[in-house]
Amino acid sequence: MKNIAVLVSGGGTNLQAIIDAQNNGIIKSGKVVLVISNNKNAYALTRAENVGIATKIILKKDCVDTYDFEAKIIEALENANIDLIVLAGFMSILSERFTSHFENRILNVHPSLIPSFCGDGFYGLKVHEAALEKGVKVTGATVHFVNEITDGGKIIMQKAVEVKDDDTPETLQKRVMQEAEWIILPKAIEKVASEM
Repeated sequence: MKNIAVLVSGGGTNLQAIIDAQNNGIIKSGKVVLVISNNKNAYALTRAENVGIATKIILKKDCVDTYDFEAKIIEALENANIDLIVLAGFMSILSERFTSHFENRILNVHPSLIPSFCGDGFYGLKVHEAALEKGVKVTGATVHFVNEITDGGKIIMQKAVEVKDDDTPETLQKRVMQEAEWIILPKAIEKVASEM
């Protein structure tokens, strides 16, 4: 059983999908034992506490610099004997120093079919705004390994989602989460954890 940490910044809907997948037996090779947030008001922390998962808050403003911020995260991960790290709406770009420390052990879910609408500046609603602006008929989500290039790591899993004519960035974001992110993120975690 691999120890999993989830890094969050917001509401934690992807974290909830992971917790639900553990309860439903989709994730059976690992278990979330720690949730780390860089936002003390993240509802994801409440979701974790509600099911007895340990939480830790590490704020950038309390750190000397990015190096110090990442060092504190690494320390928390190593203290909890973490095997696999999942970025679930974690709004902080991690340096090469961090990603190489956990090579092929950090997963991220991105709300598009990489290589479309990804890289620096593409996060949250901005991804869906760009997809609608371009007029694509299909978008989706991608789970990939994290390396030093934003959204540049090896792809683990993808799932397509139809774009509808009357979509807004908000409706598209919701459908991509429900029809792709919440499905492939748990499956990718199980796949990676089972092969470790």
